[in-house]
Amino acid sequence: QVEDVVGCHVEDAITFWAQDISTVNDLLQLSCALAEACPRANAAFGKLDFTKIYGGCFSEDRCWYRCMVQHMISNEKAGTCQVLYIDYGNSEIINRSEIVEIPENLQYPSVAKRYRLWGLQLPANQNLNMFDQGKKFLGSLVFEKAVKIRQKAKQKDGVIIVQAECEKVDIGEEVAKAGFAEKCRIPGNTDSVEMKEDNVQNQRKMMKTISPPWLNRTGRTPCNSPREPLGSGAAAERNQVFAGNRMFLTKEKKLASAPVLNRSLACMGDQNLAVENGNVEEEKEGLRKENVNLLRRQKELELEVECLKGELKVCGKKEASRKATEHLKETLHNYIGTKMRNLAANVKVLKEFRHTKKNAGFGEQLSQAITLVTEGNITVPCSLKKLQELWTEYDLAQEMIRLCKNMDERDELIIKRNGVQQSLYSAVKEFILEVDQLFICERSDMLQGLSVSLGMVYGRVCEVSDSEDVFQQFFKWKHAKMEEFVNVRNNTDAALQVLTDLFSNILKRFDLTSEVSSDLEEAPGNVDEALKDVELSICRELKTDLTEHDEKEKGIIRSAYSEVMHKVRQEQDLITVIQKTYSASVEFKEQAEKWMDRRPNIDNLLSIKKTVKSLKVQLRWKLTEKNNLEESDDDSELEITRIKEEIAVLRNKLLQEIYKEQEEYEKLAYLVQKWFPELPLLYPEAGILSYMNSGGLLSHSLERDLLDAEPMKKLSTKRPLVCSEIQDQKVLLKGYSVDVSSEAKVIERIAKYHRAWDQQKEKSSLLQLLFLLFCKARFKPIMLSDPLVYLMVPYYPGASLIALQADAPLTLEETLKVMKGVAQGLQILHGANIVHGSLHGNNIFAVNRKEGIVGDFDFSKSEEQRAAADTMVIGTLSLVSPELKMGQPASPASDMYAYGCLLFWLCVQNQEFVLKEDGTPEVNVVGMDDKVKSLILNLFCCNRLTAEQVLRDDCFFLVDAVPVPSQPGEEHKPCEEHDSEKKDEDAVDAVNSEKNAVNPTQ
Repeated sequence: QVEDVVGCHVEDAITFWAQDISTVNDLLQLSCALAEACPRANAAFGKLDFTKIYGGCFSEDRCWYRCMVQHMISNEKAGTCQVLYIDYGNSEIINRSEIVEIPENLQYPSVAKRYRLWGLQLPANQNLNMFDQGKKFLGSLVFEKAVKIRQKAKQKDGVIIVQAECEKVDIGEEVAKAGFAEKCRIPGNTDSVEMKEDNVQNQRKMMKTISPPWLNRTGRTPCNSPREPLGSGAAAERNQVFAGNRMFLTKEKKLASAPVLNRSLACMGDQNLAVENGNVEEEKEGLRKENVNLLRRQKELELEVECLKGELKVCGKKEASRKATEHLKETLHNYIGTKMRNLAANVKVLKEFRHTKKNAGFGEQLSQAITLVTEGNITVPCSLKKLQELWTEYDLAQEMIRLCKNMDERDELIIKRNGVQQSLYSAVKEFILEVDQLFICERSDMLQGLSVSLGMVYGRVCEVSDSEDVFQQFFKWKHAKMEEFVNVRNNTDAALQVLTDLFSNILKRFDLTSEVSSDLEEAPGNVDEALKDVELSICRELKTDLTEHDEKEKGIIRSAYSEVMHKVRQEQDLITVIQKTYSASVEFKEQAEKWMDRRPNIDNLLSIKKTVKSLKVQLRWKLTEKNNLEESDDDSELEITRIKEEIAVLRNKLLQEIYKEQEEYEKLAYLVQKWFPELPLLYPEAGILSYMNSGGLLSHSLERDLLDAEPMKKLSTKRPLVCSEIQDQKVLLKGYSVDVSSEAKVIERIAKYHRAWDQQKEKSSLLQLLFLLFCKARFKPIMLSDPLVYLMVPYYPGASLIALQADAPLTLEETLKVMKGVAQGLQILHGANIVHGSLHGNNIFAVNRKEGIVGDFDFSKSEEQRAAADTMVIGTLSLVSPELKMGQPASPASDMYAYGCLLFWLCVQNQEFVLKEDGTPEVNVVGMDDKVKSLILNLFCCNRLTAEQVLRDDCFFLVDAVPVPSQPGEEHKPCEEHDSEKKDEDAVDAVNSEKNAVNPTQ
């Protein structure tokens, strides 16, 4: 029987555990089943059964595996025990709490089996080190490797005796050659081996021919279960005795019913056995004597080896001594020259070291910074506290006027405010004079430069626990370091000077013309000591590096730096407060002097309104005249044309006056917010508060009837939608039916959207709102279906995604450009705490196929109502996020899900795609760019990207550098706007049938 297994654990040099290669899938299924069952299983209580299979948590990976308890370490309730992981063969000690009961369907035999190499046994005198090496050696041959095994026998304890091969290498032979095991004739214990079928047959044949002599001895009764020696003839018996192993049949092969043989055969067996035993004893005695001789010879050879080692060591010492003597002679011969060359080289290095001034300016930058923040710093102006108190009192007086509803209390509050204003005016002048004497800007620039330069050198700022003594500690440490460095340098200079004087004196003694004695012994000083002092001094100075610090010194520097930065930031914050207060004070002073003893009026606004009223009357008259001519039978084309031209001129003049009216409203709104909150109370007829509440969009002067409006019924069936033209720009008027209760809410939503757009205006990628106007009833009857509020927006024909994809689909480059603009618009909305909730193909516009604009939404609906509309679908793809389907409220994340669906839809174009169970599409579409695919996946997951994160995605890094080809004959024209909440089927059909029309989504 040949099997292919994979080694999974090694016990010793001849025993290992292995798994059948075919059980890989079973192990995977078992792991999954244990991972699901064990965490919910009951803990093993009571006495543990050593024969039962449990689930155990392995300490290294904290995963669950099947195990059996081998023995208990401690019997406490929370004790420990040793377990065997039966599917892998390894064991460990774990807590009882990590052992659980497993279901009956997992209680099947182990996947791994225990194998022992055939014909090998461990040496009796093997030490622990040899045991570990043998274990590692066998592991290198079988662990996690495919091994072919041939089964030879099986023991009672389940160990299988095998012959193993790995890549045609006999593993048993390799272990024996390495000396980690010794061979034996028949492996295993005779008391526990279950023989293979062919050996059993041979035993049965032998037992029929040779019976044990004790079966028929006189006075003995035959044993019911005798154990027969295993072999074939006398030679087999001898070989077994020589090998030192005996093998007997297992219980299954006992000869309980052996036939009774005749006495002659028994006697013959006794004689043969006696002869064989005698031969064996002789052979054993011969081997014993030979073994004694070999041991004696081994000791003799070991003594000879030790003697040779001693002689070799003596020879090596002599050779080393000889070489050392030769080297010493050579060194002494060149000693002076070598010494002077080394000294000259060190002096050269010292010169370069001093020339680079490596240690010059040690700590000067931080010292100067400390001086800068402790001397000449800006202090709090004396008048600042009083000014801030008056500002607070003035703001409170203004707020009381703003909240006042009683006309009687109004005048009293204004008088009180004016008194505070006079006091504040005096404090402001005093504060301005005081600040003008300070060098605020210069000091601010100096601190900013200091902060940047120190940050580049010292990096991160840390917290300082005791800031009082930080600077003193730094200066003390710096002084000690500099003093140490100066002493080292002075010592070097002194040592060099001594050596120079000695050499000068020596030169004089070698000068033949000099009268100085040539006896060097009379020369003062010791040259050797001077040379040694110079070398040590130079080495000490070269090793002295003031830029290298230990941890304590680094802590001193870091604390000083952090305290400097703390003081810098404190002063910068103070300067910021002073500058802001100064700017506000200058503005207040200018306004106070401008409106001293007077208040603004609305005369200019009333004048403009008067002009607007006159123009409106003229325009209505001309419109009536034009209608009469068109209805008369004798109408003149020339006359009608002339009247239309006059109407266009009047309409343009009217719009110009309305723009002037808005500018005047802006001025008044600024005055109300900053200086005169009483203006709406003083002039309620001006409607200043209504204008301010609408975000500057509301216009009572502009009326729908004064515009040349054309109904757009096929673009919207739910609400009135008309198209007009203002100053050569096409616009749409979207009607909202509102009542008294909903009017304020609609205006509030419109104003909030408009303020978000106003942050970056055209760069916001949001659809601009132009005007908000009310329908008037006195010029024509209002039908029940007529709205009360009209919102004017730009009209962008043919630019919605639905229209473009139906006509000429966007390329990938164009898609990325458009969707980058959409992400920019969503970022602006989400930053203003606005959830769009109505992002779909008819509400996103691609101006000139490259500029993405996010359309507005139905301001009469809440976020949840917009998100639940039936318009949130494109083709078969739902734009509603999974959390919205589960009843959760709309959020920026739901907007980003719709954004991801639209991006996916644009990328796949006409390709088919699969929807998952939760409604999200399968993104693995052929031909999709990997970066785009990654972005879409991050928009479909639970933890979605925000609009800001989308803008930083790799897809959009180079999108501006990619040229977008223009379409033939394409001109830059304003895109079409549509009512973003309309999504009836007839509107979609209208888009598909008219490629040049826009699909308003209302």
